[in-house]
Amino acid sequence: MHAITLGTAGGPVWWGHDEIDAGICTAVVVDGRVYLVDFGYGAGRQLRSAGYTFGSVEALFITHMHSDHTVDLSSLFLFARNEIGQRKVRIFGPGDRGKLPPLTPLAKEVPKPVNPESPVPGITETFDRLMRSYSTDINDRIFDYGAPSPATKFDVRDIRLPGAVPFDPNENVAPDMEPFVVFEDERVSVKAILVDHHPTAPAYAFRFDSKYGSVVISGDTGYCQNTINISRGCDILLHEAINLDVVAQQAITTYPNEQVRASVMSHHSRAHTTAKDAGRIAQKAGVGTLVLHHLVPANAPSESWQTAAEEFDGSLVIAEDLGVICVHAKAKNSVVE
Repeated sequence: MHAITLGTAGGPVWWGHDEIDAGICTAVVVDGRVYLVDFGYGAGRQLRSAGYTFGSVEALFITHMHSDHTVDLSSLFLFARNEIGQRKVRIFGPGDRGKLPPLTPLAKEVPKPVNPESPVPGITETFDRLMRSYSTDINDRIFDYGAPSPATKFDVRDIRLPGAVPFDPNENVAPDMEPFVVFEDERVSVKAILVDHHPTAPAYAFRFDSKYGSVVISGDTGYCQNTINISRGCDILLHEAINLDVVAQQAITTYPNEQVRASVMSHHSRAHTTAKDAGRIAQKAGVGTLVLHHLVPANAPSESWQTAAEEFDGSLVIAEDLGVICVHAKAKNSVVE
């Protein structure tokens, strides 16, 4: 059992420079079968670069509906269907948000939302709408030479929360809870838990347990008790990390309006986790190896991520694209870049 950090960069931007080739996507490999978490920019290309095709993929799990985690879904159903064979790849992700997010205090009037009839769809509706947008291509191939519809190759399901969880997408995005099973096969059991990526909700972390050990992927989140809950005793925790100092410097150019810049930084500080806080989470959860990925910005100085080691005395890995991290016995007091 091992994890492959297919893409390690966070944020909805183009990548392909400074040895950063892809957006966020992670493979958990058990007995040669692949379980993917998120499908950001370049995910399909990176999967092939790692030596796999979609013939090896059993299931795909989407942590939340932000574009940098979902943008390559259309290439998935357009390009991977011939590799899948006579079966279906299962896809699990958030359901419909249920209501629009809170409006920023900076707004002078209430804006008209995009797609007002269904403004916050989950993974099932999103996947269906993406296929509709490519209906010319799909129908051309179906009618011209009998290609199968992509709909026959994928089984897409919204994750359903246990009924007792007091979730509210605006007021209570990550209530204290225990992980719950969303998928099982003969190799792995996959559990999910709500994490705090407000205002995006629902947002999930996932845990993969096999006979070899366990891998947890945090998804995008601020410091969150639920991340500790799902990570307890795991062998590998892949946790997002943000460098707020570098982001603040970049925001001066990107957001010249001071009020807007302050609002953006407020979001980043509450909806993401610093490397040091990721270390605190890993330490409290008793994690064996902490892997920092979904790095924001991905081109921040590599040494800036080492602050996680100030709080965590296990093995620390700063992820690189196509890195491989194996499940192994817990190691103490070692830091690896």
